[in-house]
Amino acid sequence: MDGEIERFIKVWITTISCLCYCYYISSQIPKGFPRLLSLLPIIYLFLILPFNLSSFHLGAPTTFFLVWLANFKLLLFAFNQGPLILSHPNILQFISVASLPINFKQHPSNEKTTTTPIIGKVQTWLLLIAKVLILAMIICAYDYRDNLHPNIIIVLMCCHVYLGIELVLLLSAIPVRIILRAEIEPQFNEPYLSTSLQDFWGRRWNLMATRILRPTVYDPVRRISTQFVGPSNATPVAMLATFFVSGIVHEVIYYYFTRAPPTWEVTWFFIFHGVCLVVEVKVKKAMLRRGWQLHRAVSGPLALAFMIITAKWLMLPQVLRNGVDKKAIGEYTILVNFLKLMLLSCVRWQPIIKI
Repeated sequence: MDGEIERFIKVWITTISCLCYCYYISSQIPKGFPRLLSLLPIIYLFLILPFNLSSFHLGAPTTFFLVWLANFKLLLFAFNQGPLILSHPNILQFISVASLPINFKQHPSNEKTTTTPIIGKVQTWLLLIAKVLILAMIICAYDYRDNLHPNIIIVLMCCHVYLGIELVLLLSAIPVRIILRAEIEPQFNEPYLSTSLQDFWGRRWNLMATRILRPTVYDPVRRISTQFVGPSNATPVAMLATFFVSGIVHEVIYYYFTRAPPTWEVTWFFIFHGVCLVVEVKVKKAMLRRGWQLHRAVSGPLALAFMIITAKWLMLPQVLRNGVDKKAIGEYTILVNFLKLMLLSCVRWQPIIKI
């Protein structure tokens, strides 16, 4: 584990050095192909750096941060677009936005920033504590997985994926909030409250990925498609293209932490959801024209059930087949044992005060 942490530190020192190059050198090169050419070595490095990590809890977030978010942000930066252009001209903020799943809130000049009420902060912290406790209970429940129904295990894994991703993204943003005292755009919006696929993917689940896919895939495809199929058909085309790219990127990320040849199940998961989302939008419009609308008490459970069933069918098999779930659970055990060892060491070396 010591060697893994050392490699993790080296990966992020290299990342910070590369982003300093982007800030001081690439930003001075004219936008377009010349700047893109200067960024290609960095993009390549970000593609290979995560291969230095073998643990799931260090490798998976690093892969998501560098291979997907950072590279997509750099592609936008090459053409003077995206969050790296909107961020303030500060090297620390540039590195934070480029390498972490965060975006600083942009306040119009005539809009005053307001502080979050105390009650709202207390509710947020209570909800966070509840999520940590639920994640801990799920991890403990894995010890009894042989006695649990397979479908219960699938539900637990889906909850584990959601809570794990949200907490990792939240923890990565906390240092930036503290050091820079900046407001960060939300990364998740309680996806378990989704009332439809459109609500889940567009407004609640992993908003950082949504914000980076819109300018890199959705907007350009919609703009180009409008010229050929018209504005009404361009939106479905752009939605399908966005889900297809998301599927490919997820397939690549799966390869990093399984190190197994792709089976394309994850890609088909996102393509299938893209098709279902297009159908859902059209059906909802037709229903609204007739004055029909499903109550959220019905549409919400249906949407979540659909997510769990399709995840069991296409999203989770590759993880289970390659033992990634067992590896992740084993790392939790290592972490707990490490914390126990540290606690015992502190107690053992605590000076005894004699009266």
